[in-house]
Amino acid sequence: MSDALNAPPGVNPNESSAARVYDYLLGGKDNYEIDRQVAREAARVMPDIAETARVNRHLMTRICRFLAYHAGIRQYIDCGSGMPTSENVHQIVQRADPQTKVVYVDYDPVVASHGRALLDENEFTEYIQADFFDPPSILDHPTVNEHLDWNQPIAVLFLLALHHQTGDRELPAKVTKEFIDRLPSGSYVAISHLLDAHDGSEDDEAVQGIIESVHNGSMKDVSSRTRAEIKELFHDLELIPSGPNKPAEIVPVVEWWPDGPLLGEPTVAQRIVAVGVARKP
Repeated sequence: MSDALNAPPGVNPNESSAARVYDYLLGGKDNYEIDRQVAREAARVMPDIAETARVNRHLMTRICRFLAYHAGIRQYIDCGSGMPTSENVHQIVQRADPQTKVVYVDYDPVVASHGRALLDENEFTEYIQADFFDPPSILDHPTVNEHLDWNQPIAVLFLLALHHQTGDRELPAKVTKEFIDRLPSGSYVAISHLLDAHDGSEDDEAVQGIIESVHNGSMKDVSSRTRAEIKELFHDLELIPSGPNKPAEIVPVVEWWPDGPLLGEPTVAQRIVAVGVARKP
């Protein structure tokens, strides 16, 4: 059966989706041929790009463990959550406290449909279809405001999300500012973002190749940022250390609170996305 016949109402199977490309790279099956084409084109310029998706997924697990067990956060908004897969945010944080509340957000109707089906029996977790580049569509959403207590700390996750933009390069900073302004003291924001090493290295060549392949694949364009530019997305928040006895800075995802010593030098695929986690005083 063709993708066009399989596609739910409101979904154009000839337009790729970041969530479905990511799903394909993680070995999932909830994607269309156009998504696979984008992934294959990206793999042509960087053969191990699936590793980039995997290390970001592992990063999500470590961030959620840190926030749930060390920071004691009991409310989460996962922006650009993507297709449900093994070990989603709620499954990690609800081990710390089964009543932890999670709101997943994605603009893709396919993702929203799968998410709602998965979470149908979890009363502390909600899934809304909205575009995080339009913060009021989330911050003023009835489900969000009924589900979360804005007087208590909330963690907002933007993992491999904010670099999927078109047009206004300043938009991601405007988006994070709106979220940060609404968050109460003690809240956290986590951002992982395609990194511009700004040094003409093979990392930069790989990133540029990915940007071009995405641009040619009928998906929202992506952009890279330097570490300093990624840090600016946190505005006045306080970056937390990237590990025990480590400085508070933007680092490659494999270096943020790793589960153990790195087994060799990080590869290009493991270096081209950087991350920071910060707290609102």
